Amino acid sequence: MSPKSLISLAAAPLAGQARVPGDKSISHRALMLGALAIGQSSIEGLLEGEDVLRTAAAMRALGAEVTRRDDGCWTLFGRGVGGLAEPEDVLDMGNAGTGARLLMGLLASHPFTSVFTGDASLRSRPMRRVTDPLSRMGAGFVGRSGGRLPMAVIGTASPIPISYELPMPSAQVKSAVLLAGLNTPGTTTVIEREATRDHTELMLTGFGATLTVESLPNGTRAISLIGQPELTGRTIKVPADPSSAAFPVVAGLLVGGSTITVNAVGTNPLRGGLYRTLLEMGADITFVNARVEAGEPVADLLVRASDLSGVDVPPDRAPSMIDEYPILAVAAAFARGTTRMRGLAELRVKESDRLAAMAQGLQAAGVRLSVEGDDLIVEGDGAPPEGGVTIAVNLDHRIAMSFLVMGMAARRPIKIDDASAIDTSFPGFAALMNGLGARISQAAEAK
Repeated sequence: MSPKSLISLAAAPLAGQARVPGDKSISHRALMLGALAIGQSSIEGLLEGEDVLRTAAAMRALGAEVTRRDDGCWTLFGRGVGGLAEPEDVLDMGNAGTGARLLMGLLASHPFTSVFTGDASLRSRPMRRVTDPLSRMGAGFVGRSGGRLPMAVIGTASPIPISYELPMPSAQVKSAVLLAGLNTPGTTTVIEREATRDHTELMLTGFGATLTVESLPNGTRAISLIGQPELTGRTIKVPADPSSAAFPVVAGLLVGGSTITVNAVGTNPLRGGLYRTLLEMGADITFVNARVEAGEPVADLLVRASDLSGVDVPPDRAPSMIDEYPILAVAAAFARGTTRMRGLAELRVKESDRLAAMAQGLQAAGVRLSVEGDDLIVEGDGAPPEGGVTIAVNLDHRIAMSFLVMGMAARRPIKIDDASAIDTSFPGFAALMNGLGARISQAAEAK
């Protein structure tokens, strides 16, 4: 086993309180918009995972002043809309797909050339979904076959506002177009047939941009941004990431006798698909102390161990829980009955082919399932799966954490071959889980 491998053994009842790291989506956007604002912005609770740190480094390379204070708060002095500077070197985004796609949008309407690269996983991921609409705005792109990184982004000095209908539900594509529209004269509009997470819209409005959201007669939404605003620095308090909170929450549901609280979790309704699904499955989750912090709804999640039942998850729920399907599939493996997760095509182009990775890993652990097109069907009997396997995670942090949670309640331990990717979104994951009562350790040390 690699020295980066971890093993997860059956846990005693979990207990206690925890706060997971800050929301990754909001952290990326806070750094980018803070770098464009006039004056000082402060960010409290920024996720200090590898993905977000890559974005912070990129904003420094583009001329913004980005500093982490000793108290953990981050401060930025921005350059103004359109004021970013040409980077002297390649922008290495590591594993940060969100950071790369959003930053491509931001730089598409700046009149200079920048070059993006990333790790093996990011270099395999499709970028045409972003470059196609940005090309219509006047930017140029030169990359590897299939529209993959490394890629040169040739920004335009005369960006053109567009009205663009998303061909698939994607907050990343929507955000890339809106960020390009910031330095574009006129009105840039994105039309989405299914609502996707709206952190970009909320944050743009908070920084002072003029943005409207119109519901159209056919059920679609039109998000319109007036270009070249003056953004003003502000203080942002980043809530705990609901995608990261999913791992201790599901662990608390699966490990018998557990009662835990996960604090200050973002409860934006466009991110709540997993929690809605778990409640439908019979999960005992109570949202307490609901409040609004820096424009985002948050609450503390009180979680008690529960007997779960299989459900049918409709495809239109995917935009609100696309990152949570791996851990939902683990929950389904312990549930009684059939759980059918529909419309998971987007999972095939994440950090790994998550649909294939979960199917292979769950089957190896003794779970009965099938894949029909883009649907994953898990057959549970209400008993813990066998486990006793080693999972190749292929640089995918969510696959790694999902199987470590599974090992906490399976009959036999589960190993993952490489835990290094976990730090992209959830630094300190094993320590936090062990603080609640998990038994995660280096594989060579496990007894």
